Amino acid sequence: MKKSLTNKLKTLLPIALGVFLVWYSFYSTTPEDRQQILFYVKEADLFWVGISVFIGILSHISRAIRWNYLLQPLGYKPKVSNNVLIILIAYFTNLGIPRSGEILRATALTTYEKVPFEKGFGTIVTERVVDLFMLFTVVVTALFLQTDVILNVFQQRGFNPTSLIVLLGIGILGIAMFLLFIKKSKFQFAQKIKRFVKGLVEGVLSIFKMKYKWAFIFHTIFIWVAYIAMFWVIKFTVPETIELTLSQLLVAFTAGAFAMSATNGGIGIYPIAVSSSLAVFGISEVSGDAFGWIMWISQTMMVVIFGAISFLVLPLLNRNQ
Repeated sequence: MKKSLTNKLKTLLPIALGVFLVWYSFYSTTPEDRQQILFYVKEADLFWVGISVFIGILSHISRAIRWNYLLQPLGYKPKVSNNVLIILIAYFTNLGIPRSGEILRATALTTYEKVPFEKGFGTIVTERVVDLFMLFTVVVTALFLQTDVILNVFQQRGFNPTSLIVLLGIGILGIAMFLLFIKKSKFQFAQKIKRFVKGLVEGVLSIFKMKYKWAFIFHTIFIWVAYIAMFWVIKFTVPETIELTLSQLLVAFTAGAFAMSATNGGIGIYPIAVSSSLAVFGISEVSGDAFGWIMWISQTMMVVIFGAISFLVLPLLNRNQ
C-alpha cells in the first residue's frame, strides 16, 4: 500500500508541479505581456522551428546508432530503425511518467530484438552516465566563457567570489569524505552504493574497450552539438534574441537542461528557467519567455507526434515478433 502510494506520488507530483508553474508563469505576467508572448509564439518563423525539429530528429537517429555500439560487445545488433522508434516511444512515455521511458525502452528491446532486459537496461544506464558527463562538460564550458557575468549576478544577490570558492571547496570536501566513507564502510546500504557506483564506472570505462569506441565518441559529441544547435537556431524566431552569442545561449541551455528533469518534459519550469537565464544578458522577460515557450513547444510537439507514430509503426514493422 505504502509503495503504491509512493509510486503514484512520483508520477503525480511532477505533473502537478508543472501545471502549477504554467499557472504561475501565466498569472505573473501582465495581460499586455501575455499578449506579446503569444504574438511572438504565433509569429515565430516556422523555417527556424523546422530546422530545430530536424536537428532534434538527427540527434535521435544518432542516439539509435550509438546504442548499437554498446549492444554489439554483448552479442546483439538490433535494427537501427527499431532503435529509433523505441527511443522516440521512450521520450514520449517520459512526458507522462518520469523515467518510465527507460524501462519501456529496455522492455521493447527485449520484445522486438530478443535482448535480455537486464543487458539492455545496463546499456541505457551507461548512456545516461555518459550524457551526464557531457552535460557537466557543457556546464563547465558555459561557466568558463561567462565567468564575469555569472559572478556579477551572484554578487548582486549578496554572494562574493570568496564565499563561492569556500562553498565550492566545502562541497568538494564533502563529496570526497562521503566517497571515502562509502569505500571504508561495512554497512549494507554503503555496500549497495559502492557496488552501484562501481558498476557505473565499469560501464563508462567499457566504452574505451569496445571495437567502435571512436564511432561511439563521435556520435556522443554529435548528439550534444545537435542539442545545442537546435536550441541556438530558435534565437532567430524572437527579434530581441537574434544578437545573442553562443556562449550566452549556453548558459540558458544548461538552465533548461536541468529544468527538464524537474517536471515531466520540463513542463512549466523550462520556459521560466530559460527566460531567467536570458535576463542576465539583458533580454526582456517577454522575449525570454517567448524564446523558452517556442523551444519547449516545438520539441514537445516533435516528441508527441513522432512518439505516437512510433507506437503504431513499431509493431507493424515487427509483425513476426
